[in-house]
Amino acid sequence: MTDSIDKKIALVTGAGRGIGKAIAELLATHGNHVICVSRSAGSCGAVSDAINASGGSAESLALDVADKEAVKVACEQLLEKHGTIDILVNNAGITRDGLLFRMSDDDWDDVISTNLSSCFTFVKYLARPMTRKRWGRIINMASVIGLTGNAGQANYAAAKAGMIGLTKSLAKEFAARNVTVNAVAPGFIATDMTAELNEKQQEAIVGIIPMKRMGTAADIAHTTAFLASEEAGYITGQVFTVDGGMVM
Repeated sequence: MTDSIDKKIALVTGAGRGIGKAIAELLATHGNHVICVSRSAGSCGAVSDAINASGGSAESLALDVADKEAVKVACEQLLEKHGTIDILVNNAGITRDGLLFRMSDDDWDDVISTNLSSCFTFVKYLARPMTRKRWGRIINMASVIGLTGNAGQANYAAAKAGMIGLTKSLAKEFAARNVTVNAVAPGFIATDMTAELNEKQQEAIVGIIPMKRMGTAADIAHTTAFLASEEAGYITGQVFTVDGGMVM
């Protein structure tokens, strides 16, 4: 892939660690100015500082993406500062796992608000300048769980499936304005969270992956960076599973 993203403004939610961090770092190496968003000022600040120290361009924004009013205000301020956000990566997400009968209303609401409603809010307040400029890339981080479901994750699966439906609908709405909307659906990715699993649990996970290994944050970042590029300009409304062959 050639480096055809030149001086564009990218915003990545959940950029303080894991997949979001990898995406932010890679987009920066492609010449974008990256706005690193996470709830923790320390984590997103560390990522933006590292990008700037390595010669890239970044800033950080501490924000609870589930707070609709705070997101609205932040988006207004970002548009006043930058004019437009060219690339939006809705990556922030949480889990509150539990079987349905044991799942509290708060566990349901928190996951839907953070994982799904935040996507709606960011797009609502950032996409209009993209459509006016007739160029934009929106990438929503879904999950294979949104395609297959998973016992104990009804809230997470519903949120990720909702992101896929949102992606396809927005792709139809924005296509005539040259704004693409796609989803990436990771499988099992080696992160701090999976590192906490014991050896038996990790072996069980690897056993259901045809490629017999977990993916890496870099695998997801490279797919996302391609979808953010000029080369991906004729791809919209699609769901890219990056899962080592789990879902075929």
